Amino acid sequence: MKFTFYKYEGTGNDFIFIDNRENEFPKNDVRLIEKLCDRRFGIGADGLILLESDTETDFRMVYYNSDGNQSSMCGNGGRCIVAFAKSLNLINDQTTFLATDGLHQAFVFENGMISLGMKDVDEVKIQNDYVFLNTGSPHHVMLVDDLDNYDVKGIGAKIRYSDLYGKAGSNVNFVKQLSENHFQLRTYERGVEDETYSCGTGATAAAIAMHAIGKTNSNHINLDVEGGKLEVSFKKEGNVYTHVFLKGPATHVFKGEIEW
Repeated sequence: MKFTFYKYEGTGNDFIFIDNRENEFPKNDVRLIEKLCDRRFGIGADGLILLESDTETDFRMVYYNSDGNQSSMCGNGGRCIVAFAKSLNLINDQTTFLATDGLHQAFVFENGMISLGMKDVDEVKIQNDYVFLNTGSPHHVMLVDDLDNYDVKGIGAKIRYSDLYGKAGSNVNFVKQLSENHFQLRTYERGVEDETYSCGTGATAAAIAMHAIGKTNSNHINLDVEGGKLEVSFKKEGNVYTHVFLKGPATHVFKGEIEW
């Protein structure tokens, strides 16, 4: 069977997109998805995303990690699927779509930047040396000094597979403060089982975590990730972080056909 795919990236976090509104893609074939995401024997990507029809919103987002398993919310993937939907003429400059963690609103700007509404965060667990929160996906966040030379993959894997998070595991984020509202971020992603160039839910988690522990009083945070720059904004209402938006570029890389 032959199908058309599209490759997008958001600050280096790259995805295979398939228009699955006709429900033709074998979405339960874990080995096929893993093969397509393989960087040596497939197309190569951090994940695969299906755009599907939804009766109540503009479309549905179904996200798979590069290990072939369906996963929780992906922020950069969410921004990229908005760009993909716009290229298919499904939306104009704003949209509401359904993902695994619920409804998301997004806005497309003339310069190609996309602002994606994320879920409210009503629980931030602050420990002595790390913060844990869920921004659509679970995230462990910790400050480090020498981030450029830090063993993100080794230490990230150790934390991800530790008894702290059990079988499900957690994404792990390492943060360095650059100024009052400017941070550097590197992320180990579960499912990819390696450091990625960027992680949208991780950037969101890092921004909220830094605010929660008093490292910044700003509600607009700039983050330098390995693949570029992201912005996170939010409001705090009581103990809940609301109106959370992740903003950054979403770029079409190429279109192709593959047969399996």
